[in-house]
Amino acid sequence: MDSDPEERIRHARPPSSYGSMKSEEEPEEEEEEDEEEEDSDSDVPFTLNAPGVPIAAPSGLQLNRSNYPETLHTQTTQETKPQDAHRIIDTWLQEEYEDELQLLGDEMYIEDEDSYRLNSPEPPPPLENGEGMEEESQAERLHPELAMPHVFKNIQDVLSKISLEDLANFMARLSREDKRFNLQEMLQWDNLDLVDKMIEVLVMLRFQLKQHILRRFKVLYEGVPRPGKQQLLETVYVHPQISRRGPRAAAIDPVSDDMGGDSSSFIDMKDLLRLCKASGEPVKTLVTTGVPGIGLSVVMAKFCMDWAEGVTNKDIQFVIPLSFESLWSLQKSQLPPSGKMSIMEVIGHYYQGFGDVKYLEELDCRFLIIMDSIDCYLDPLDWENTGVVSDSHIPAHLDVLIVNLIRGNLLPKACLWILGRQGAVSNIPPELIDAVTDVHGFSDMMKDVYLCRRFEDPYLSGNVVSHYKRTPILQTLCQQPFVCWLAATAFQRCYRYQGYGAHPPRLTPFYVHMMVIQTNRKLQRYRGQPENHLKWSSEDVCTLLSLGKMALALVERKAWVFSQEDLRMHGLEDMKEITVYSGLCTELPLQDTSRRKQFCFIHNTFQEFMAAVYVLMVFHLEGRHALKEPSRGPQPAFTPPGKWYFPGLSRSAEPTRSAADLLRGAVQWSAKQGSDLVLRFLCGMVAPGNHNDVLRGKLLQAAAPRLTGLEAARDMLTREAERATGARRANLQECLRELTQKDE
Repeated sequence: MDSDPEERIRHARPPSSYGSMKSEEEPEEEEEEDEEEEDSDSDVPFTLNAPGVPIAAPSGLQLNRSNYPETLHTQTTQETKPQDAHRIIDTWLQEEYEDELQLLGDEMYIEDEDSYRLNSPEPPPPLENGEGMEEESQAERLHPELAMPHVFKNIQDVLSKISLEDLANFMARLSREDKRFNLQEMLQWDNLDLVDKMIEVLVMLRFQLKQHILRRFKVLYEGVPRPGKQQLLETVYVHPQISRRGPRAAAIDPVSDDMGGDSSSFIDMKDLLRLCKASGEPVKTLVTTGVPGIGLSVVMAKFCMDWAEGVTNKDIQFVIPLSFESLWSLQKSQLPPSGKMSIMEVIGHYYQGFGDVKYLEELDCRFLIIMDSIDCYLDPLDWENTGVVSDSHIPAHLDVLIVNLIRGNLLPKACLWILGRQGAVSNIPPELIDAVTDVHGFSDMMKDVYLCRRFEDPYLSGNVVSHYKRTPILQTLCQQPFVCWLAATAFQRCYRYQGYGAHPPRLTPFYVHMMVIQTNRKLQRYRGQPENHLKWSSEDVCTLLSLGKMALALVERKAWVFSQEDLRMHGLEDMKEITVYSGLCTELPLQDTSRRKQFCFIHNTFQEFMAAVYVLMVFHLEGRHALKEPSRGPQPAFTPPGKWYFPGLSRSAEPTRSAADLLRGAVQWSAKQGSDLVLRFLCGMVAPGNHNDVLRGKLLQAAAPRLTGLEAARDMLTREAERATGARRANLQECLRELTQKDE
């Protein structure tokens, strides 16, 4: 090998991953034909020899660089390069930069200006098709100035114009700021090697970030994780409807079944960061909100996945997910002894390699920080009295960092995307928010697509889609992706049993499970209880029943919106506990910030369900009928339920309650009130499946009184349905079905 001149040259200078050298496979005949021209353009690589710095002998080893996606330009160029490409580029460089090359030759003591030559052809154009693309897809194109060939060529041009002294100083500074650059090695490189290494370091950081995002969000965790039963996000994801909230734009209204806008007002997820303010400037701080269960975290995960896979938002250099849930965990258990960290240390804590980078602070670095689940950060943020911190490397308390990051004092060129429940994001000062978007959930077609994607068996998916539509209220409620997932999971299990599907699905089990799941999530996310040991306390039960008492009062006066005064009237002093943590209520967005805040349940039917829960529990534990007692004036807080569990009684001496008495009073109340939904939920909760299997152990303890008289209740409902006419008769038949139908 030593006797071969080509081999000595190839091992003396490593090939660049981005600037293609002369191909080693070019035919010898063409080299002979161009011998005279080659003599005039001989390859004489230059190296820097800074004073006082020794130069190590060449190792003779060929440098092998990793094949990242961005380095594929090298292989493509080598395989497709015309045989005389190097001569064309050399001539072009000499003509274009004749003055600069002469200047460099004088400064570097190069006698022959032709000996300083870059053997790299012009990098290939971006791989994207720019011709004939529609306007919508033009927005998804990689900006030409961010394409790797353009970046490589421009860095190469800049380095070729600066003097030897400036280049040596640049290398020294580069080695001080980033340990991955070794000054001794750099002094042996030519410009192509230096450019190659600079791009490789940047590509490595982006590559690691993208791989982290792909690993983190690839699997969609739903319910209790089970080995081998994970769902891939890419497989089941359906993009929900998102709209921008404006002075005249309709925000989410859980009370109404309307989606809150027409199809022309909805925004594609990939265009969220392309929204503009009224002045025409691009949005810098974006807030996205929605009711509990609407799928905010899933939307965020899909956005990150699309960026990491290079599908959308290619003009963003970095997407850094930094959820408030992880920040709260850092605040509680992982801070250093001083209790302070800088914002760059926080980012570096979750993403290795970012703690030392400097270019996140540069004005031309476009990156996005996604702060999900703001409701999970339990400490209040002081927006008025928090001091100013503008240095990204100065340690401070985490609360101070969050406030200054949202203010724009830290990392001022970063775009922020904040997601969370309305009751939490409403605490951010409006002047710090450039745009607000609402997630509205699924349309009717999206519900069907989602349910079909969840099952590989088309026969099963067809059965599930047709089955859930048989209950109109459930079909409406499936607008929320959480309920859609609940329906898919329940029906998948039910269809394992032969003969299932002969009757429409019952409604009450879905509402019971919604209440249980949201309460369990509250205990896990906001109370820190482990997933396998969730335990409802007496305070949790009191909160639910006090909420049910207020819901009953709202139903009786036909109101669907309540205020903070309504909460206080029923002993609910902690507004955040109800409107944010419970997952059962939400704050209504107000265009006029001077008005008092208003709230509602996640759906108007859920308000009637919570009223039924309260009626059942009062009758079950105290023996009184709440529907026969009109509520007047302020109500006291719900008494701790331990009094009603009769701990001194043995099981054989437990008192019993008559379901017929409960439902008889509910039938009379519903006829006078003109609403049968509370009665329907009561019938469903009295049924043994819900009463004994779900409620007992959650709202009810094992020693609670038992319900009897189900046969008498069924006969009473049958007689009432026979005497009724029209819609009233159909509603009573649905109530009877909730009581008697047995689902597997």
